[in-house]
Amino acid sequence: MCATRTRKPQDAASAPAPRPAAAPPSQAASTAMPEASIDRTDRAILRTLQRDASLSNVALASRVHLSPPACLRRVERLKRLGLIDRTVALLHPRAVGAGMLVMIGVVLDRSTPESFAAFEEAVARISGCMECHLVTGEFDYFMLVRTRDSDSFNRLHAEQLLYLPGVRQVRSFMALRNVVSTTELPLAI
Repeated sequence: MCATRTRKPQDAASAPAPRPAAAPPSQAASTAMPEASIDRTDRAILRTLQRDASLSNVALASRVHLSPPACLRRVERLKRLGLIDRTVALLHPRAVGAGMLVMIGVVLDRSTPESFAAFEEAVARISGCMECHLVTGEFDYFMLVRTRDSDSFNRLHAEQLLYLPGVRQVRSFMALRNVVSTTELPLAI
C-alpha cells in the first residue's frame, strides 16, 4: 500500500518541542529514476560512497578510475538528480546507549485519513523512533525503535506508545541478535 499523507500545521504554543530528526528525503529521490540517466561509473560512485562517504574526492576518483575534477562533477550531478540524498555519520547504537532494537506493529482503531494523519504526526515525536512505515497486512504501521535496554523500552511503552492517538493494538518484538543490517541500497550493474 502506498499513500501520501500531508501533515496539518501545529499550533506552536501547544505543540511539544520536536526532537531533532534527519532531514526528509528529497523530492527527487522519492520518484523513480530512469535507469538510462546513470551509467556504470555513476553506479560505481554510488556503491563506493554507500560503503564510505568519508572518502576524499581524490580517493573516490582513484577508486572509480576518474580524474578528481570529473569525479566531483559526477558527484554533484548525482546530488542534483536526487540520487544522493544526504551524507551522514552512522553511530554504533550500543556505544550511544541505544543498543536494544524493538520492532513494533501498530493497528489503528479506524482506517480514516484523519486517524492516519493524527498517528503519523504523533509518532514523529516518539523517543528513539528510527523508522515508521505504513504497511499492508495485519498491521497498519511498523515502527523501528531504539532504546538502551528492556527497562527503558518499558518506560517508553508506558509513557509514550500507549498514548499514541487512534491505536487499538501495539505488538512489540525485541531483537535478540543482529543478523543482517546495512544502509547500502542494491544497484543494478
